[in-house]
Amino acid sequence: MQSKVLLIYTGGTIGMNRNPQTGALEPFDFEHLLFNVPELKEFDTEIDTYQFSPPIDSSDMSPRLWTDLSHVISDHYDEYDGFVVLHGTDTMAYTASALSYMLENLTKPVIFTGSQLPIGLLRTDGKENLITSIELAAAKDDEGHARVPEVGIYFNSRLLRGNRTTKQSAEEFNAFESFNYPHLADAGVNIVYHPERILKPDFSKPMTPHFRLDNNVIIFSLFPGIREDLIRHIIHTPNLKAIVMRTFGSGNAPQSPWLINALKEGTRNGKVIVNISQCLQGCVEMGRYDTGFHLQEAGVVSGYDSTVESAVTKLMFLQSHYSDPEQIRHSMSCSIRGEITKTAT
Repeated sequence: MQSKVLLIYTGGTIGMNRNPQTGALEPFDFEHLLFNVPELKEFDTEIDTYQFSPPIDSSDMSPRLWTDLSHVISDHYDEYDGFVVLHGTDTMAYTASALSYMLENLTKPVIFTGSQLPIGLLRTDGKENLITSIELAAAKDDEGHARVPEVGIYFNSRLLRGNRTTKQSAEEFNAFESFNYPHLADAGVNIVYHPERILKPDFSKPMTPHFRLDNNVIIFSLFPGIREDLIRHIIHTPNLKAIVMRTFGSGNAPQSPWLINALKEGTRNGKVIVNISQCLQGCVEMGRYDTGFHLQEAGVVSGYDSTVESAVTKLMFLQSHYSDPEQIRHSMSCSIRGEITKTAT
């Protein structure tokens, strides 16, 4: 039976054209994008399209739009074998992470892709990204199940787990990498899948969509010379429920008494503070050095090897479901969509 894939265009460089007057990139009609990829007609896959109108610059992406995207996928879930989402690269890792939490027990592929150059340009990377993403979204195993039943990002011949991925380059075609998790598939002459790395949902149960997010969360990075008054201002921000704190190395922070006291005050007042390393690769190990141990004593929870994008969207998801900070802290320490490897504390 012929596979059916829904191609969802949210916006981004892949669907842009250069304004001859200003030289700036502007979105154009989705039909023009399809005109530039005549190879789509050669697929043994039925491809339907859905366009966000107006197209969204990825810098303007928001939880409300993530909810809209979750609705689009859930509303059409039974009609299609897979979904390809065309998205701007700047916030793609945030959106892919958010959707991984919002689509529980996902049994079909949701493949995000885009490009560094518009699809109408001769040297565009968009054609290969789009064509292979559709093939990944349509692929089934011998039992008729999706080969990649999870949210992924496909870019430059690599399929990555969405909630493990970070944009690593604004210039190169290999714009994304999942530094703490291996590729789900590699596309060369053939597409080589790595099934042992791919999530295995319960195909006998339905996918459960979620449409609520609570964005009362903030990210801040520690740095030498960080000011006490600014940290305390963040800690005392009204309605703030959670903080993603980007620390040094394997989860270390300055041993200043004022910092530890401020973090203790925040956790006592119900704020969830998650420790994420500023390093692209590696894991937070709060018991490794004395500085990390003091953070544990202050009530800070480990983010393990999570990306910042995944941690902040996971907090949005959990905060919309639980009012108890302890429940959120516990869930942040568990892998619910394959987002962390719990190997250290």
